[in-house]
Amino acid sequence: MFGAMQHNHPISSSSNQITASSNNNISYLIQQVSYNYKKFTTTKIKYARLRRPFSSKPQFRFFCQSKTEEMRIRKYSPFLESSFLSANGALACHEWRAVPDIWRSSADKYADRVAVVDPYHNPPSKFTYGQLEQEILNFSEGLRVIGVKPNEKLALFADNSCRWLVADQGIMATGAINVVRGSRSSVEELLHIYNHSESIALTVDSPDMFNRIAEAFCSKAAMRFIILLWGEKSSLACEGIEGTPVFSYEEIVDLGEGSRRTLFDSHNARQHYIYEAISSDDIATLVYTSGTTGNPKGVMLTHRNLMHQIKNLWDIVPAEVGDRFVSMLPPWHAYERACEYFIFTHGVEQVYTTVRNLKDDLQHYQPHYIISVPLVYETLYSGIQKQISTSSLLRKLIALTFIRVSLAYMELKRIYEGKCLTRNQKQPSYLISMLDWLWARFIAAILWPVHLLAKKIVYSKIHSSIGISKAGITGGGSLPLHVDKFFEAIGLKVQNGYGLTESSPVVAARKPSCNVLGSVGHPIQHTEFKIVDSETNEVVPPGSKGIVKVRGPQVMKGYYKNPWATKEVLDEDGWLSTGDIGWIAPHHSTGRSSHCSGVVVLEGRAKDTIVLLTGENIEPVELEEAALRSGLIQQIVVIGQDQRRLGAIIVPNKEEVLLAAKKLSIVDVIASDLSKEKMTRLLYEELKKWTSECSFQIGPMLVVDVPFTIDNGLMTPTMKIRREKVVAQYREQIDKLYK
Repeated sequence: MFGAMQHNHPISSSSNQITASSNNNISYLIQQVSYNYKKFTTTKIKYARLRRPFSSKPQFRFFCQSKTEEMRIRKYSPFLESSFLSANGALACHEWRAVPDIWRSSADKYADRVAVVDPYHNPPSKFTYGQLEQEILNFSEGLRVIGVKPNEKLALFADNSCRWLVADQGIMATGAINVVRGSRSSVEELLHIYNHSESIALTVDSPDMFNRIAEAFCSKAAMRFIILLWGEKSSLACEGIEGTPVFSYEEIVDLGEGSRRTLFDSHNARQHYIYEAISSDDIATLVYTSGTTGNPKGVMLTHRNLMHQIKNLWDIVPAEVGDRFVSMLPPWHAYERACEYFIFTHGVEQVYTTVRNLKDDLQHYQPHYIISVPLVYETLYSGIQKQISTSSLLRKLIALTFIRVSLAYMELKRIYEGKCLTRNQKQPSYLISMLDWLWARFIAAILWPVHLLAKKIVYSKIHSSIGISKAGITGGGSLPLHVDKFFEAIGLKVQNGYGLTESSPVVAARKPSCNVLGSVGHPIQHTEFKIVDSETNEVVPPGSKGIVKVRGPQVMKGYYKNPWATKEVLDEDGWLSTGDIGWIAPHHSTGRSSHCSGVVVLEGRAKDTIVLLTGENIEPVELEEAALRSGLIQQIVVIGQDQRRLGAIIVPNKEEVLLAAKKLSIVDVIASDLSKEKMTRLLYEELKKWTSECSFQIGPMLVVDVPFTIDNGLMTPTMKIRREKVVAQYREQIDKLYK
């Protein structure tokens, strides 16, 4: 006897007959037994109805007896499964070699501590570190039972949840490769990813998601089986999946639990395998890029790539045992994913939330950290500003005065702490630096009591509503400077970082001890940066702009099945061309920039650069960030490629525009709408006000009613605007605008 598999199956209420869905699964499992054990001289396969203790559900156990079998290769995560391997004489390991190895360490150190809280799924879930390790091991073994082999690719199309984490780590622990994406991606994109990656099966979030993609996948993709993470199998659209086994999350875990018990109990069962450790250089996952232009590319990340992040992010986020994190980003996004792996090695508690519940959960759970994208901090900033603006006149005046004083105080503090960015390589004399330092110290000392009073009267209330007690970590996009400065002024530490999917992703980040505003911080450990001229590819001196290139252990293996694209961005010496424009702060030993040496500053994407007919090159990010400071502007895309002057496509914040129009007596107080012409004039004046200090000004303007969203394809799943698609969608109106 070589294995025992336990499996819940629905039973017809009218008879003891197994349903068609169960028959599919049973037939499939028998096929896997036959497939994996190719040479049998004598084989007996039985199945028996049984009940597990404390379970009212009927289950099935398979027994396969054989005298002559071929050995199977069993890939394993060497430290995670070290206790099982030691018992079998296979090579165990006492250090991390693969990502799933982290769970053994964490379970040993923090066994009874809560690891994850998932309150919004059905059923709501909570796992300790000990339970989470066992859940991952069971899921992993369950995948082996249903025939998943090392190096095969499994599509994992699901959203943020504890079961996503278990599935992700379970797949990795078998030596298979997961191909990840979220439920909000288009059917076409998901189908492209599935087929391009050569995935053999689909793990899907919920019946709703599967039913949305079922028609396309059943007709255009080959699926060996389907795993449903949440919801009931009975809710799946049946058309097209006849003959395809469908397993629930619970069934996979139960299968794995039964098989593991048999393997532990039976020495003979363990002899059917050739054990092979997962290598650090094996591919762990395929992460497809956001696809701001064209089809997404499959980034091959190895266990070594991800292990670098796990081992080197503590300098940025000094997490302690018991710290609470709130998680809301798509887990397939490399930034969220690497951060999750890292924090789970330090005994923290992670609470899953959603965009809709974020505000309430920040208040309820009072997290120590939140790891998110700039849009979240912009939303928090806008909410605070709106709350202040709708307060009574006296409260509004007090709050705004305090904020102005605190902004001035922090500006002076940056001066005497040497945290003011400059591109100038020439540093000031010691005498001038000393006088500057004394002046900043003196004025700051005058403002300090007012700033302290503001913290007690105003900022403490903001802190209690936001609830982030240690830091907000941001990445995956540009953090507007005014948002950065505001949170610094009210005493909420925001640390900005930088990375790409191709670098697993973090390559630089602001440390708590050196949080230089306007920058993305220093390179993290074992990571090199250089700035090169876009035309000559020669390295430029500190302070000079150019294309950012990075090198380190976190840089990808390459793009899957795309050597040409790999060669375009990754050279023979391991330097990854990021496509971003930036510069490295020059070394200053004295003066306002004495603590900025070596920090990286980004100024936009090279491919986003707008070239006017006059030959001038313009980075749109500066103008867009300035415009978004206005409460009347919800979204903006600066345009003007091959034109005489810049223009903009604007999505207005209609409620705020109407309020502003009433205050300016443009419309009656009782008006419920505003004409397009009046709205455009008002927005134009607003745009001029907020961008007046920018190097370039915006001319013609197109106001559109429909926001750019993930659902309409104008934003990526990581909430970046797809510029080219926006311009393409409004091409006809843009042409008229410039005429």
